[in-house]
Amino acid sequence: MKMKTSVVLAIALLLMLVTAATAGEGEKQITVEGKIACAKCTLKTEGVTECQDVLVVKGDKGGDPAYYYLVSNKVMDEFGHTCQGTKMATVSGTVMEKESKMWLTPSEMKQLEKKG
Repeated sequence: MKMKTSVVLAIALLLMLVTAATAGEGEKQITVEGKIACAKCTLKTEGVTECQDVLVVKGDKGGDPAYYYLVSNKVMDEFGHTCQGTKMATVSGTVMEKESKMWLTPSEMKQLEKKG
């Protein structure tokens, strides 16, 4: 009986370690600078029916911009929603692809002065 209990506990511990090791898989820590705008109200993104903050980052050498949909969390709430117009910002956090979109969960956000 002790042997079965030990085996079950060992398997449970192994599963917890594997789960912890793969929890962050697919996520990457980044810091990017760009303009925050509302996908619905400012960007008028097709198919978006509710306000959603998006960080628009200029593409390299005039290429297409990258769009990072910002996950609502405490950091985002403290920064505040940008419904009309845009705000320049630097955002740090983890990014992952979900439903063909890049989602950025902010860990730090700083508003910058608008350039030009």
